[in-house]
Amino acid sequence: MAEKQQFDVWKEDMEPVLDSKLDEFHLLGYNRATKEDIWRCVTERLNKKKHYVPFYAFTNELLNLKASVYMTWLTVNSYKEPEDWFAEFEETESKK
Repeated sequence: MAEKQQFDVWKEDMEPVLDSKLDEFHLLGYNRATKEDIWRCVTERLNKKKHYVPFYAFTNELLNLKASVYMTWLTVNSYKEPEDWFAEFEETESKK
């Protein structure tokens, strides 16, 4: 029987790693990247694995996350999640 992953327990311990990865993405020009999105990207990818992922493997996966993998994940999720794409535009227009 496979053990259930509990990545959320590690989130506080991973803050320095998330900060480092966020800084890396911002330096590469991905200024809209967030720690929460990076976290969700890695945890969703690792939840697909059939075996238990230890802490060191999770850290390695987070540190080795490529910007292209992150951007692909964002693109796929943007199609999955219904979002009002024009809400931001409408807010700025109504303030004028």
